[in-house]
Amino acid sequence: MTDSHTFQYEFPPRISTLPIRGSKTVFPVRRVYCVGRNYIDHIREMKEADEREPPFFFQKPTDSVVQDGATVPYPPDTTDFQFEVELVVAISRAGRNISAGRARDHILGYAVGIELTRRDRQREMREKMLPWERGKSFDFSSPCGALQRATVIGHPSSCAITLTVNGSLKQSGDISHMIWNVPEIIANLSSSYKLEPGDLIFTGTPAGVGAIQVGDRLEGAVVGVGTVTITIGPMDGSPPSPGLKSLN
Repeated sequence: MTDSHTFQYEFPPRISTLPIRGSKTVFPVRRVYCVGRNYIDHIREMKEADEREPPFFFQKPTDSVVQDGATVPYPPDTTDFQFEVELVVAISRAGRNISAGRARDHILGYAVGIELTRRDRQREMREKMLPWERGKSFDFSSPCGALQRATVIGHPSSCAITLTVNGSLKQSGDISHMIWNVPEIIANLSSSYKLEPGDLIFTGTPAGVGAIQVGDRLEGAVVGVGTVTITIGPMDGSPPSPGLKSLN
């Protein structure tokens, strides 16, 4: 057994972080949860079935989080690389089986994210009834803007959510159109997982998702929350993930 007084890491561990607007502290990311099919118009454009099924979740790697302004390399293993703008919820208080009525007590704040997807791989996995990881859980697939504290902006429930590609509007909706709102998402998710400080929840996307190419500039926005902007770079020479810090 290793002596705790002489214990050392084999290599420095790394954590992903997000800035908190107006604060000198940063938010260390623990887990990244994503809600599937949470806007009716997106369900319809993807030709999915029941429009009021219980929410389902998948996870992305913590180090898939990249900060605002990053250049995201075009990923391998796809010819259909797509964007999905989403409201992101940041958790600051642990809990299990959280009621919808108490869910907001566990929220630090909100941000704007772009959930990137290898759509061809996602469809392939779905048709084979296999997990979605190959289509969803890859490097640099979770760009996210700075967090805004709920104590500053409140808890948004009805505001515009948009995404532009090279200045052209591609997605436009309102977070009030979510099938499952944020408190309901937290209540459902916490019935299966104990939520902990550092968890991020991507809450789903409206209609208008589409393919992107090298050189494209994407800007996601949620009115009253903020923005996130990324540029799609070439596949080779992938840069380090912004916001990924080594702990020495």
